[in-house]
Amino acid sequence: QVYVVESGGGSVQAGGSLRLSCVASGRTLKISNMDWYRQRPGKQREKLTHMQGRFTFSIDRANNTAYLQMNNLKPEDTAVYTCEVVNWGRSYWGQGTQVTVSS
Repeated sequence: QVYVVESGGGSVQAGGSLRLSCVASGRTLKISNMDWYRQRPGKQREKLTHMQGRFTFSIDRANNTAYLQMNNLKPEDTAVYTCEVVNWGRSYWGQGTQVTVSS
């Protein structure tokens, strides 16, 4: 049993920054990877593999925490951001955190 909790979303004006956090917890963890996804309104969920220089993904393995630093946010970044944690070869998802970027 793995619990995944995202946080750090909110409303921000274009050009602003947010740092999302994804914390995984459980009795025993063997996390092979943590990845960020987003789903923009009316679009399919996408894996954030190409950050285009504005987003920075990092993992604090000691605390089983992944971060998504988002800078110079644009309205098109508005989405629900979710974190996938692969633990012991199985995938777990958080509930997501809403990011809204206004002009």
